[in-house]
Amino acid sequence: MNRAEFSSPTLMAMFSTSARIRCSVVAALASFARRRSSARMSWPATDCLATNQPMAPPTTRPATRSPYSMMAVMEEQPRRRYMMNTPTSMFKSNRLLRKIMRFEQLNEGVWAMTYLIVDETTNEAALVDPVYDFLQHYLDVLNRENLTLVYAIATHTHADHITACFSLREQLDCEYVMSTETASLGVSMHVDDEEKIMLGSIPIQFHAAPGHTNDSMIVHVPGYMMTGDFLFNGAGGVGRDDLPSGRVNVHWDALEVLNRFEGSTVVCSGHDPPGTEMMSLDWNRSHNPVLSMTSFEEFKSWQDETAAKLGGVSKIKTAIPANLFGELPDRIPWLD
Repeated sequence: MNRAEFSSPTLMAMFSTSARIRCSVVAALASFARRRSSARMSWPATDCLATNQPMAPPTTRPATRSPYSMMAVMEEQPRRRYMMNTPTSMFKSNRLLRKIMRFEQLNEGVWAMTYLIVDETTNEAALVDPVYDFLQHYLDVLNRENLTLVYAIATHTHADHITACFSLREQLDCEYVMSTETASLGVSMHVDDEEKIMLGSIPIQFHAAPGHTNDSMIVHVPGYMMTGDFLFNGAGGVGRDDLPSGRVNVHWDALEVLNRFEGSTVVCSGHDPPGTEMMSLDWNRSHNPVLSMTSFEEFKSWQDETAAKLGGVSKIKTAIPANLFGELPDRIPWLD
């Protein structure tokens, strides 16, 4: 076949038709393969648990170095964070989730709160704000109830106690979870604002809530919001902002994050007097003095008065270095 014959309109039309047929067949096969593997390979569209607003699926990016950490962080998250991630619309209701979820506060007779979340169908567990002083108690609970600790979560870098998160990771190989904004070393899983991970069938979602510290976040599961020191129940108001990385103006602005949550959500704070009943967000809007304030000046005045009344933090010189470096000091004065 010479060039003239090859260039004829008839042959070119035949070639184009053949190419189109081949492309159609390939596209059909690819579409069929995608449908066959969608249950395993696709990224489902997910909702914000607090607002039911659509969220974009995670994107894969090269490994980067967090500006707040000495460790390289893979932006493509570990498999179990998303492969078990089911769209919120597939859950029949929060009531169904609560049937399989156990939620309790573990520390008795102290001001620092630690929350246990359990999927009772898989015996997978998460601890939120575990305190090193009670590490053996947590290990006993996990062992006695045959629970597998998947996540140890810190709502922020604590100044008043040493977190048990890095010790739990060392002993049980769980994930140590904190905000991407943290300066703490030893964290194995960094989470962004509105990011969601799964504990068995239980969705856990994170909401950036800076102010008390730069890395403060709210941890949300159906029906409960663990607020750390960002928000307390009732007269306690909020955490003080005069400690390292605290910013009064940032805290004031960040209070807007509370609008993401339903009013019936129970506020589970990081500190409250022993025996305090955890109340709903709506209740706190009426009884928490900070949530009724209308100006930044009023909030700043309240913060200044609170800091003066509370005075210094006795454990800060031991707790903050331990929490930042993820290492226990040679001596913990209050445990002597």
